Amino acid sequence: MRQLPENLTARRYFLKHRTSYFYSDAVTMCHERGFLSPRETPSQRVVAHGAGILPEPLLHTEHVDRFGNLSHYFEIHYPHTQFEVVKEAVIDVAWPEVDVDLLDTWSLASATRAIAGNPALRLDRAVYGLPSRHVTAPPRLASYSDTILDPDLGFGQAISELTRGIRRDFAYRPGATSVRTTVDELLDLRAGVCQDFAHLGIAVLRSLGIPARYVSGYIETIAPPGKEKLEGSDASHAWISVLAPNGSWIDIDPTNGKFADSRYLVTAWGRDFADVSPLRGIVVTEAVTSRLDVGVDVVQMDGDRLPRMQTLDLEL
Repeated sequence: MRQLPENLTARRYFLKHRTSYFYSDAVTMCHERGFLSPRETPSQRVVAHGAGILPEPLLHTEHVDRFGNLSHYFEIHYPHTQFEVVKEAVIDVAWPEVDVDLLDTWSLASATRAIAGNPALRLDRAVYGLPSRHVTAPPRLASYSDTILDPDLGFGQAISELTRGIRRDFAYRPGATSVRTTVDELLDLRAGVCQDFAHLGIAVLRSLGIPARYVSGYIETIAPPGKEKLEGSDASHAWISVLAPNGSWIDIDPTNGKFADSRYLVTAWGRDFADVSPLRGIVVTEAVTSRLDVGVDVVQMDGDRLPRMQTLDLEL
């Protein structure tokens, strides 16, 4: 599961994420919280970012949450039947190569002991090593984990096997699960989407004493040969970041069976999906029906020229 050199080169991306809600009757009040700005990480630098909200909110505030993510909160206090949030950003991305050989100097068992015995990792163990709202370890999880992992595997090999194993054992099937699907239910369904596979992998790692966090972001996709990439055809994505015994974090993507590389853009991370939901809130309405439309574009830039789908006035 080695990264390809061509996927590790530095590049600049334009990101656009549009979320639109349509209601059959007026919404009289709306309180929302979301992550409308990507975060700075060792692998990416945010060159410019902005967010547009329609109707214009009465209140819009920002704060950095406990995980270091930039969180937005806003309120709309007048009637509306359509609500739209657009976020745009320009991001420089350059992920390092994962040194699997270095990671394999620890076995899975010795890595667990090293992490448990390192006082400098105490906070990470407390935050990312315990059960959370969407990540708990049902009793039968150990049986599944045993089919993939052995305590004597090298640590790098072990996280590679976990990544490939989830991709092999579970089908990618949108609609098979919901945001409320548990790890236990997923073991029966054997199908889901990226957030489900991330929750499962995190549950396995934490059950073994390895802290792991849920990462929310995007991945660049390429149109099939001979086809033009359609505007809005990308999607948000989720994967796992694993704490190594040396204190570094290794990002794995069980949906695609890969280590993260320079095609991956990070918005936020936390203990599970509940900490980093892109947009969530409360609306007051008597509408009987509603409709959600989402469009995402991840476009590799050539220099500072912004693509035509830009709608916000970003300053580079």
